Amino acid sequence: MDNYSSLVCLDMDRVLVDHLSTWQYVYDRLSISNDESFSLYNQGLLDEWDWIKLDIALIKDSVGNEIMTDEALRRLMEGMPMMKNWRLLIDELIKDGAKVAIISGGLQQTARDIAAQFPSQDLWSRRWGGIDRFTANRYSEGLDTKLSVFTNGWLRGNQLSNGQYEINDFGRYQVQMNGKGAIVKMLQRRYNISKNRTVSVGDSAGDIGMFAESGLAICFNPWDERPLKYCDKVIEEKDLAIVLSEIRIFLNQ
Repeated sequence: MDNYSSLVCLDMDRVLVDHLSTWQYVYDRLSISNDESFSLYNQGLLDEWDWIKLDIALIKDSVGNEIMTDEALRRLMEGMPMMKNWRLLIDELIKDGAKVAIISGGLQQTARDIAAQFPSQDLWSRRWGGIDRFTANRYSEGLDTKLSVFTNGWLRGNQLSNGQYEINDFGRYQVQMNGKGAIVKMLQRRYNISKNRTVSVGDSAGDIGMFAESGLAICFNPWDERPLKYCDKVIEEKDLAIVLSEIRIFLNQ
């Protein structure tokens, strides 16, 4: 197993991605709205698992009598707007010896696309926190990624006669809204990295659990005031080079 000097856990939406969310990006492309399910969730009338299923149904229903395929949904996510210096942040953290993980309730394909930009020397294989074979083949010539990825999203369903796959009615649910801290703790155990060598970067109340398991918690581009009292640093300028600087100051002190 590789030895890492630190663990850096990154939220994706509004942190690595410069958009309200990866889900919202797809809704915008399809000219649909999930306001109804979002309202039900905020009223406590819908749990996260059912919320994902409703939103997957919304996406599938948007194409009418056609079938929303895995390939079509991947295409809808192309052109995702990225945060300034996202690549610099991850590349430099890896050079510094950090284990980098994306922990997000956002859609998996963007996280996988990001991760595949940083290939390891190992051929792709199915693993905990890994990417899929399709993304590895597309972006990194079949190589695995140096990152670990934990996200939500969709699952492939039945294979169609044209060889493509339809979208399953059940969504992908890896990251609970208030469960990011548990994933951080699992990563710490797996890679033998202590809390005081762990950094988390997020923007919302959903990142509070992640913050609690970190020696340095950075609230970047904060969504609202709820996470502010749980973090050590607040960065409001949308430039991840500033985040990199703060991480290096903390880890080198």
